[in-house]
Amino acid sequence: MTIKDIAKACGVSVSTVSRVLNNHPDVSQSVRERVQAMVESSGYIPNNSARDLVRTQSDAIGVVVRGRGNLFFSAMVKTISREIDSLGYTMVLHFIESDDDEVMAGAILEREKKLRGLLFLGGRFDYSAETLAPIGVPFVCCTYTNCFGTLSDSDYSSVSVDDYQTAYRAVKTLIDLGHRRIAVVLPDCADRSISELRYKGYRAALRDSGIPFDADLLVETDGCFEMPETYAGTGRLIESGADFTAVFTLSDTTGMAAIKALEDHGRHVPEDCSVIAIDGITVSEYVTPTLTTMVQPVEEIGRESVRILADMIEQRCTSRHLRLEAQLRQGGSIRRI
Repeated sequence: MTIKDIAKACGVSVSTVSRVLNNHPDVSQSVRERVQAMVESSGYIPNNSARDLVRTQSDAIGVVVRGRGNLFFSAMVKTISREIDSLGYTMVLHFIESDDDEVMAGAILEREKKLRGLLFLGGRFDYSAETLAPIGVPFVCCTYTNCFGTLSDSDYSSVSVDDYQTAYRAVKTLIDLGHRRIAVVLPDCADRSISELRYKGYRAALRDSGIPFDADLLVETDGCFEMPETYAGTGRLIESGADFTAVFTLSDTTGMAAIKALEDHGRHVPEDCSVIAIDGITVSEYVTPTLTTMVQPVEEIGRESVRILADMIEQRCTSRHLRLEAQLRQGGSIRRI
């Protein structure tokens, strides 16, 4: 009896049997006992060679996560893990720093783990064919696109929200509440990445509403999405004496940092200043006031990314590009003026 026979007899995936054989903790006790009983009754004896074979047959998918402390990606990994397992693949999870090269990390992982495909959670928006030459398996850009690059759409897949439109809608929400002096705190307004797209959405919302752009209401944090830098940047905005009634930040974590800075400088949210952001991470529901944000469909992004990658691996499609829509979550951090 092979490992595939055991998986079929137990009604589980090959990867689940592999985890039981290798004593991984992330298997329920009932499934573990069922697999172990089948292994014992069949006389199947795992050994080093068999475990190597399992790794080859498990159809491993690499998941490269950009940013070790990224709360948005942390929630998505759970969905991705579940979907990969349900399709009979094994997830190989690899974290990199925010400024590391995800392509090189993915290429190394592909060779070391004999991957069938790759999911990149976060990455560059400006790939070229030369940039991606080291990658020899299908891959999906999860949460971002290649809109600033030269790579052909047929050479990869992506699943994300439209960052430009999502930012536009967030700022338009403030405008519809009467705000005209809307500040933006962001890492870099010309980074050929997510910041630039969302900044352009901010500018477009102002323009379409007849509101002139005021450079005094733009705060850049030197390419950093971290909370301390956003807190400091918001503090500089307040101390500059600029007149503003609302702040738009690019993520929930930076939105929470902006609220903290405003409160610490004696400006209450939303009575004195409204704050809106993008992402919809769980923790932003439990701050005071609850952050108003554009919620990205985390589960759908993760689920569709895995399914598209599986279709590419199994040659049911060559590439797909899926754009999903964020939804406004009305919190307590904005008000009409």
